[in-house]
Parts: sequence; structure tokens; C-alpha cells
Amino acid sequence: MIGRIIISDACVAEGAAWLAQAEPRFAYALTLTGPLPLRRREDGFAALLSAIVSQQVSVASANAIWARLAAAGLTDRAAMAAATDEELRAVGLSRQKARYGRALAQSGVNFDALRTAPPDQVVAQLTAVPGIGIWTAEIYAMFALGHADVFAPGDLALQEGARLLFNLPERPKDRALREMAAAWSPWRSVAARVLWAYYHVEKNREGIR
Repeated sequence: MIGRIIISDACVAEGAAWLAQAEPRFAYALTLTGPLPLRRREDGFAALLSAIVSQQVSVASANAIWARLAAAGLTDRAAMAAATDEELRAVGLSRQKARYGRALAQSGVNFDALRTAPPDQVVAQLTAVPGIGIWTAEIYAMFALGHADVFAPGDLALQEGARLLFNLPERPKDRALREMAAAWSPWRSVAARVLWAYYHVEKNREGIR
């Protein structure tokens, strides 16, 4: 089953209301965070290429590289598939990221078909491409495809948000947080939005930037 797709702020608000009723700590968090963001973005090849570009670099560096890629016409799937190492290095991609970008462009991923695929199939197809890990695939399913019941337990901010909100002795690891999040179905993507927002509230309170 594809499940619920988040298409508007009203969908996010519905999920937040459900979570607040199901779990008092979410209700508390929402009093501090206020309305949650929609966070939908365009899907397709460029969205995943952007995720690859952003890996392990600052936002400013990623933005600069992306601007050079766009100016060179290399955010197009066919152009990326045919690009040489020299062309990709010239716009700032490392050798590894150049390999990943071309692998994505040359892969058989049907981005239109992913829109109607269940989340587990989305993750399986995307993680078969070099350079696309589980976190990237889950984030794509959540925000590019809008799946309401996907979670990304490998995300460090979600782990820390859960530790803070649920007063855990330590930050839960991927497997533990995935198991914990099962109780937040069918709105796990909204639960993630709550935890991210709460994490930022708490870190700002502590004076951490």
C-alpha cells in the first residue's frame, strides 16, 4: 500500500493532532514549536542529485557547487550521464561524488513510477544506486514524495530530539529509534517534523547554535 500522502499544511496539522492525542509528550512539544512546516519539495533526478552534492559539505559549499552544476547544464539527467570526470571536477564535485552522480543518472530508476510505489519499494530501489543510503532514501520518500508514514531513525537530530523529548538516558541508535517510532504510525513523517522542531527549540534554549 502507498498509504497517506502529505500534500498540504492541513495534512501536517491532522497528523500533529493525532500524535498529540496519542502521546502526551508530542502534545507538550507542539505547545513549544507551534505549527509544523510542510517541507514538501520537488521529486525526481535533480532532487537526489542535490542530496548527493550536499553529502559531507557545508550548506554554503553545496549551494555553490549546485549553482555551478546548474550553470553548466549538469543537473539534467542525460547531461550528467554523459559528463566526463574533468567536467564534473571543474564544477567542484569530488571524484567519488562524480561517480555517484553518473551512477544515479545512468540507473534505471523510474522517478515517475516511484510516486505510486510503497515506501519500502522506494527505499529499496534508491539504495540500490551507489551513493544513495537509507537516510537519503527515507528523506526523499518523506519530503519529495510526501509519504506520511516514513521515518529516518538514522538522523542524528531526530535521535537527539527523541532523547530530549522522552527524557532518555542516551541518544537512541537507529534500530532503537525505529522500534520506538512504530507507535507513531500512521504519522511517522509528522512525528519526525515534531522531533526536528523540538530539537531546535531546545538547542536554542541552551544557547547552542
